[in-house]
Amino acid sequence: MKNKFMTGLLSGAAGTLLIVTIILSVYWMTGGGIDLNGNGTVSIQGSGNQKNDGSEEEGPSLSQIAGKISLLEEYIDKYFMEEVDKQAYADGIYKGVLSSLKDPYSVYYTKSEYQALKASSSGIYCGIGATVSQNVNSGIITIVKPFAGGPAFESGLLPGDIIYRIEGKEVTGEDLTEVVGRMKGEEDTKVRIEIVREGEPEPLEFTLTRKKIEVPTIEYEMLENKIGYIAITEFDEVTSTQFRDALTTLDGQGMNGLVIDLRNNGGGLLDAVVDMLDRMLPKGTIVSTQDKYGEGVEYKSSDKESFDKPLAVLINGNSASASEVFAGAVQDYKLGTLIGTTSFGKGIVQSVIPLKDGSAIKLTTSKYYTPNGRNIHGTGIDPDVEVELDSELKKKAVIEKDEDNQLQKAIEIVEGKMKQ
Repeated sequence: MKNKFMTGLLSGAAGTLLIVTIILSVYWMTGGGIDLNGNGTVSIQGSGNQKNDGSEEEGPSLSQIAGKISLLEEYIDKYFMEEVDKQAYADGIYKGVLSSLKDPYSVYYTKSEYQALKASSSGIYCGIGATVSQNVNSGIITIVKPFAGGPAFESGLLPGDIIYRIEGKEVTGEDLTEVVGRMKGEEDTKVRIEIVREGEPEPLEFTLTRKKIEVPTIEYEMLENKIGYIAITEFDEVTSTQFRDALTTLDGQGMNGLVIDLRNNGGGLLDAVVDMLDRMLPKGTIVSTQDKYGEGVEYKSSDKESFDKPLAVLINGNSASASEVFAGAVQDYKLGTLIGTTSFGKGIVQSVIPLKDGSAIKLTTSKYYTPNGRNIHGTGIDPDVEVELDSELKKKAVIEKDEDNQLQKAIEIVEGKMKQ
């Protein structure tokens, strides 16, 4: 059994989210009722779901659904041998409604889960200090990158490690935000994590002490020959300002060319990537969205600022969502050269809708399109120059720049453009 488990798990891929936050007021509507019969059967009243010829339409009405839930609750109250947590009971119903959509990106958040989601997008939280991703087909959750100096890094967790259990509970297939929420917590508290690592016959257990983490969404430095380097790990509220500050600093140091690294960047906030591209692109469309009614929003660059130096952008199979918005715009405008491997292929947008009781839902609400009208969902963005990362580097937590063959190819291309 364990061998089957190992075989099934060793296949992770990225899939974090492109999120637009919208504010709505949501009201619940209920109706109908039930009639419990003496023979143990039930009559559900007020279906309101008949055709003119008296036949039933496919699918129950709202009153039928409410009636059946009431019936289930009565049976649980009468026969279930354990005490029922009413809030957990209700949350299970709400989560089930969203789960029925069969969309891995549409979920219900309890109040505490929604607070955790907002904290994660702010760039500051208490946790283990690592980015993680989830394969949308298998539900497997994988560590993408431990932050240097963080608890995960110091404990020896590595890229590619599969998160198997947290505090003894298996997490494969659970909503990624909920799992991340379990790894977060009060500073200096401990969390027990079991991981599956390729080459190890049994899961490995780690006990990590949570620390306050300020997500390093931007890292930058000046390389040789005045080539700037900016690595973007995710698109959070703080990222746009950090990106603009990095460009200003590098320009002040005499930058002649630039490499932007989007590898293993699973995405983030649409507003952040739009603002960053407004700093880079000439006047025109940055990205556009379209909902099921054919309506949407076209985001445009103002041309108040643009980038006119040689540019290369690094991508890989873990570059998803907002990263693909960035890479797609650079490619369509021929602003720079994409280098690496084909990106993840997430061309849809989620909207987070807060509810009045402090909970929230996240729904897939639209597709997005690159400036040239491409929707890359399920296909990804192919690089202009394909370069696979050397196999011996894929399991390293820290890759030195001089051994990073993808980065070295990007530098080579930028240097070539600088000489033109």
